[in-house]
Amino acid sequence: MEVQQIVDRLRSMSDPTAVEGMARFGIQSSNSFGVSIPKLRVLAREVGRDHLLAMRLWETGLHDARLLATMVDDPEEVTTDQMDRWVRDFDSWDVVDGSCGNLFDKTPFAVSKAKEWCKRDEEFVKRAGFVLMAELAVHDKQAQDKVFLAFLPLIIDGAADKRNFVKKAVNWSLRQIGKRNLKLNKAAVSTALKIQKIDSGAARWVASDALRELKSPRVLKRLLENKQH
Repeated sequence: MEVQQIVDRLRSMSDPTAVEGMARFGIQSSNSFGVSIPKLRVLAREVGRDHLLAMRLWETGLHDARLLATMVDDPEEVTTDQMDRWVRDFDSWDVVDGSCGNLFDKTPFAVSKAKEWCKRDEEFVKRAGFVLMAELAVHDKQAQDKVFLAFLPLIIDGAADKRNFVKKAVNWSLRQIGKRNLKLNKAAVSTALKIQKIDSGAARWVASDALRELKSPRVLKRLLENKQH
């Protein structure tokens, strides 16, 4: 399928009501047709994996086309140069999360980019660093604990950032790491307690929200059950 055909399909699926609603969730909607994620996933399955097509979809600058690009690109063909180009284009948290959770976390560069981007100043680039940590914690079942233990000092460093999209990603990464297993849960709780002592409203929120989940009976019960299997 050609890029123009896909753009025409996206336009035919447009939902003006959804576009209006996007702003309420802090999503950039000026170049969006408002196509829902489930509909984009159906279209992605129809299109199939296509690296060159993904690159061209991204270059259109259209919100929905970029989300679709993250779904059809082939992680094995993604380069660090591509990741750096795309991250410079980030202008909305959902494109950040889609890029990291659909694509970047499945590349061999995910860990190094998480460490690099989380130290950057730009709001969406910094968010991408922490979202990558969270997505790796959820999706990479083979990753060793040491990968995530190395993220924890970076999470402490980022916890005082009061920008909403960064703060929430810092919190998300800490919670997901702490839900992988009992050892990482203990390390994440210890990290949250350190963050709690930082003189920052953002840091205190990150810590208290994470601790509420990481110390909850539901999470601890699941981790104990997983250990016994």
